[in-house]
Amino acid sequence: MPTTLDVQGLRVHIEGSGPTVVMLHGWPDTLALWDDTVAALSDGYRCVRFSLPGYDLALGPRPVSVDEMCTLIGAVLDAVSPGEAVTLLLHDWGCFFGYEYAARHPQRVARVVGTDIGDTNSGAYLKSLTGKDKLMIAGYQLWLAMAWKLGGLWPTLADRMTRFMARSIGCGTPPPQIGWQMNYPYAMQWLGSFGGLRGVARVDKVLGPKIPTLFLFGKRKPFMFHSARWLAALGSTPGCKVQGFDAGHWLMHQQPTQFTATVRGWLDRATAPERA
Repeated sequence: MPTTLDVQGLRVHIEGSGPTVVMLHGWPDTLALWDDTVAALSDGYRCVRFSLPGYDLALGPRPVSVDEMCTLIGAVLDAVSPGEAVTLLLHDWGCFFGYEYAARHPQRVARVVGTDIGDTNSGAYLKSLTGKDKLMIAGYQLWLAMAWKLGGLWPTLADRMTRFMARSIGCGTPPPQIGWQMNYPYAMQWLGSFGGLRGVARVDKVLGPKIPTLFLFGKRKPFMFHSARWLAALGSTPGCKVQGFDAGHWLMHQQPTQFTATVRGWLDRATAPERA
């Protein structure tokens, strides 16, 4: 039966048994993003998930810094798997925060499954973007950062702005579950709010070289969130794998059978010794 823990104000859901897989979602989702994934993994894995701070609209705004987010992730891992390293299954901003936690605490992370967000803070990635790509990225992200700033003064408008952008980029999360309070990572990135994002680890120095990684990405997007150079390097690293999907950003919703089969297959091979 599923169980729930309260860890520093986060409602942590645990289902299944076996090696522990901790799932982190991104914008503008909640722990519900992983419903199908948990159904496919929980007969052989202990699936742990929670909504990022501020993303459970019933609990109100809760912006946190990168340091605070890493502390919260660490508290969850200590609560659910104090003696063993875990697998991190990540998407969108969950990738950013999960990668940073793994860089700071590699002894606590046995492997990583990253979904659609790769080496976005590398020089190779920045060089791979066209001028049009950069304008599109800045456009939607600054819109969401501004919605965050408006949230405290005009929350109804801020919600409408946020839901409009989610709909515009093809997000399937129901609008009532999307709110301006989810946008603080964009305020961190573009406005330097809550300590900003300076000083975070280079993803290309962590995933692959230090931690076995499965990287999955959608090919039907106007721009990528990884560089071809990093993708090739990661794909040739022993213990790692990369795979593109005929999908957009939300692979687990757009290609759920292929997504869960790929994740399950790689995890089964990667965890074979500890499962034997």
